[in-house]
Amino acid sequence: MISIKSEQELNQMRKAGAIVAQILSEMIEKVQPGISTAELDRFAEARCKDFKVLPAFKGYHGFPATVCISINDEVVHGIPSHKRILREGDIVGLDFGVSSDGWFGDSARTVGVGKISKEAQKLLEVTQESLQRGILQCREGNRVFDIGHAVQNYVEGFGYGVVREFVGHGIGRALHEEPQVPNYGPKGKGLVLKVGMVLAIEPMINAGGQEVKVLKDGWTAVTVDHSLSAHFEHTVAITPNGPEILTVI
Repeated sequence: MISIKSEQELNQMRKAGAIVAQILSEMIEKVQPGISTAELDRFAEARCKDFKVLPAFKGYHGFPATVCISINDEVVHGIPSHKRILREGDIVGLDFGVSSDGWFGDSARTVGVGKISKEAQKLLEVTQESLQRGILQCREGNRVFDIGHAVQNYVEGFGYGVVREFVGHGIGRALHEEPQVPNYGPKGKGLVLKVGMVLAIEPMINAGGQEVKVLKDGWTAVTVDHSLSAHFEHTVAITPNGPEILTVI
């Protein structure tokens, strides 16, 4: 069942998205060598209280934290810890969402810690651009695989791997709704996109191969070949005028 949002409901989601974007931006400002991932998580949770919203991830299927924080070869779902200290040259993915009056917003960015390598910087730039290319496909009459095709076609041109095990998704009254939105696939196939759909578009791109595995903690996904991985995400509404990014300030 695909949820179609009214303009009033989209306004609720715009509010949630703006709060996500604000807290995520503030968190990124705190990313520096020497800070622990637990400190970043604690900051985000405190800001949720300030905004009177609920962290979307904490307790979701048992996830123990407010933010998924993934470093270097960690793809997604890294668990914050006082023992994980950011170091110069790391890249860190921050995946964060809130529930505001029962409506969800979800966004992610991967950023460098201090000065990073040219290889890492290129991966971040390409992954972020692939997100924009996927978003451009979020138009009435297009199909869901058009989004993934745009991402895949772009990043594979750089020799990067597109993660298959984790995909984007619908979002609204629930954090994860139908449809699933893969970051790969054949152009012109899949569900027809309609005005009022809201999708979380989130390329997860590896500098090496596409293969990932989940660690013993049951959450943290890492690249099998230990290559760097980047993750960018926006919540996007399909409107009569084209895609509208909701997770912006």
